[in-house]
Amino acid sequence: MRKSRATWLSRISTVEMLFTATVTLVASLIGSWLKQLPVLNLFGALILALILGMLLQFPIRIGYVGRNDARRAGVKDAAGLISNKLLRLGIILLGFKLNLHVLFTQGLKCLPIALVVVTFTIVVCYAIARALHIDPMLAILTAGGTGICGAAAVMGLSGAIKVSDERQNEKDDDITMAVAIVAIMGTVFALLEIALGPLTGMTHNQLGLVAGASLHEIAHAVAAGAAFGAVDIATIMKLSRVLMLVFAAIAIAVWWDRFHAEVEPDGKRSIAFPWFMLGFIAASIIGTFVPFVSGIAPHLVDAAYVVLGMAMAALGINVNFKAIASKGRKAVLASFLASILLTCLTMGIAVLFF
Repeated sequence: MRKSRATWLSRISTVEMLFTATVTLVASLIGSWLKQLPVLNLFGALILALILGMLLQFPIRIGYVGRNDARRAGVKDAAGLISNKLLRLGIILLGFKLNLHVLFTQGLKCLPIALVVVTFTIVVCYAIARALHIDPMLAILTAGGTGICGAAAVMGLSGAIKVSDERQNEKDDDITMAVAIVAIMGTVFALLEIALGPLTGMTHNQLGLVAGASLHEIAHAVAAGAAFGAVDIATIMKLSRVLMLVFAAIAIAVWWDRFHAEVEPDGKRSIAFPWFMLGFIAASIIGTFVPFVSGIAPHLVDAAYVVLGMAMAALGINVNFKAIASKGRKAVLASFLASILLTCLTMGIAVLFF
């Protein structure tokens, strides 16, 4: 225990950790500010923080790291620690966004729809990705981000996938790729739905339901719902899908352990269980039923996005651009095809049941 504590202290009490934490915090805050601007609000704070982190990689490498190998290793370790630990804290805090009373009353009809569309999208997107010979880790992260709630889902599901230290860089690159892919797809389909939705002849509520059930990021669903004058149903439908993140993370943890877990040198398997998802549920319960906490829940959600933005910026700092260029194209196609099928499915559900 003392050795473990000493190791942690040695990793967090460094100049590189202070530098990296400051840089990622600034990137996260700038991303939160930029999301308020027209057009950029379709991307959301997390995607913007990731992009800023990727851009900052170059000045950090040239101006701060230089040829100092120890400093390079320190920044890499600090960014990895921030992306790994803060994403879990951010997901827990994001639970305060879920008002269970609203979901289980006004959104009661949306919950079974969310279960159907999330299951359908993850299974179909993963199947398409594997048919295109995409590796299982990138395939499932892309499928989860497409089916549930974009970047937050990718980061949440990544906690259900445990890999060896040797493969951690590969995992980080896959997370970054999946986040970028669902950001692109979500933005493209949000613009398409806003432009073409009124031409379908569906009612405002039906269009709002489709937006909440098919678009990837919460920002996308809210933007499209507002354009249709149905932001409430779009938001409730989207939050119903966010709730599915808990069950999806647990199911994927079990599935990954069963079919893809790595074997340790002592013969044991690397098992990961997303315990932080229990914190996500606890936060949603506390935020819904504890009066004092429910009053400050919006501020806690803002804090969640700042923390998650730091994790995203840290991913961007460590991203391998060559890996993204070589592996990302087929994953984009898989998400695109799955998004088309998801939109068609949700339009059918909207016409039949709303």
